[in-house]
Amino acid sequence: MKSYVRGPSLPLIEKTVDEVFRGTVAREPGREALISRHQDIRLTWTQLEEQVGRTAAGLWGLGIRPGDRVGMWSSSCAEWFYLQLATARVGAVLVNVNPAYRAHDLRYILECSGMKALFLQEKDDRTDYHEILGEAREGAELSLRHAILLGTSSWDDMIAAGVEPGESPKDPNDVVNIQYTSGTTGKPKGVMLTHRNLLNNAYLVGRAMNWRSADRLCLAVPMYHCFGSVMGSLACVVFGATLLMPSAVFNAAAVLEAIEQERCTTIYGVPTMFIAELEHPEFPRRDMGSLRTGIMAGAPCPVELMKRVVGDMHCSEMTIAYGLTEASPVITQSSTTDSVAVRVSTVGRVMPETEVKIIDRESGETVEVGTQGELCTRGYLVMKGYDKDPEATARAVDSDGWLHSGDLATMREDGYFRITGRLKEMIIRGGENIYPREIEEFLHEHPKIADVYVVGLPDERLGESVLAWVRLHSGETATEEEVRDYCRGRIAHFKIPKYIRFVDEFPMTVTGKVQKFVIRQKEIEMRQLAAVAGTETA
Repeated sequence: MKSYVRGPSLPLIEKTVDEVFRGTVAREPGREALISRHQDIRLTWTQLEEQVGRTAAGLWGLGIRPGDRVGMWSSSCAEWFYLQLATARVGAVLVNVNPAYRAHDLRYILECSGMKALFLQEKDDRTDYHEILGEAREGAELSLRHAILLGTSSWDDMIAAGVEPGESPKDPNDVVNIQYTSGTTGKPKGVMLTHRNLLNNAYLVGRAMNWRSADRLCLAVPMYHCFGSVMGSLACVVFGATLLMPSAVFNAAAVLEAIEQERCTTIYGVPTMFIAELEHPEFPRRDMGSLRTGIMAGAPCPVELMKRVVGDMHCSEMTIAYGLTEASPVITQSSTTDSVAVRVSTVGRVMPETEVKIIDRESGETVEVGTQGELCTRGYLVMKGYDKDPEATARAVDSDGWLHSGDLATMREDGYFRITGRLKEMIIRGGENIYPREIEEFLHEHPKIADVYVVGLPDERLGESVLAWVRLHSGETATEEEVRDYCRGRIAHFKIPKYIRFVDEFPMTVTGKVQKFVIRQKEIEMRQLAAVAGTETA
């Protein structure tokens, strides 16, 4: 039996985001659509429609037209949702920008995306976004015409100057969102995702959890990832469920309070978030009885953690999902009726209207069931491509439409999958995807560094942490903290190496290729991380 399966057939959504949103407003006008607790905002679907309409008019007044790129650089807030729906209404493309980005990261995104407008927070407890934007713009040739500060007169002025937009585009195959991911080379790639990609993935994810309009999602994950903006907000749009933001950034206490006071039925998170919630001093005193289901994803899920979420958090129908941004994002998901044993040992089965096969990397042939190979997927969910990079697109999606994930997996006879490793060098730290080459290229700019190689090390709390082996120029000296200081404020905090080792040479093959797996093995041994590396995960 070969490792190939196609999910069940069912009708897909052949509409745009705006068409689905308007349908939900008509169907559920008085039901709560959005609750942003940290902003003290509560909106019904009718009230949300009013905000989206004003935001769309504001965009049109700025000169934003179909196909233009509009960036959102902010932690979770009501305006994020307004802008997501408003850009879809006017036919613009929303570009998600990670709030952790610093000037080096931001300049690259601004240049690559060609965005005409950027919406951003002015500052928060951790970051002065306005200042970073100024640094990113220095000496750069950008298409950026407007920088709108959320929660200020800048936003108010845009709304006040709004102009009724033209008719909303109707093609569900239009690109509506670009999300930057590490892709297959050192620089992040702009993944182009369509209305059809995102709405159907949102629909199928909600369907797997048996969602209804009465469901209430506590969205602890950020909006700038697919987890938040597809599986979260767009799933709520499709089903008419309530989207609840407990805080601007993840806060375990705020999540627990929101679940109890708002009677949430669904909770999302990466493993580190669930650990923080379960270990919080408030947890024993909070009533989690309203919870029914949710998704744990974004990083390998420890088995014992999943058992606690199902038992202690009362999430009897908690699921695990697996996917990648290029797949909109979910490829496989467990069922609410799966046994706990199945849910903690696999990443579920293939989603409806989705194909998956496991191939031998060398021959390209589909392997036998139980044999490890690269997981590939095909169907409505595959991205339109990498923005302005047809060569990288061709490497990721073959001529038959198969998206090559770069992940190693096995398929069982019953159609359930296990993720067993990665072909690509991606580091996944607390749900954040990090490509080592990007950090290596940045550190090569340090005047004292002659060469550097970056790998991921197992981390009990975050899944993986960043390690850098550094060779200095002859005669130079440096400390670990000096290297980290060089990174701080210039690259995202999650890319800064936790571990740094100064070396005189790197392990090489006879042909001169650095053996990163040897670096990793040596570090695991020297740092006594073998037990963490062997932690059982689904």
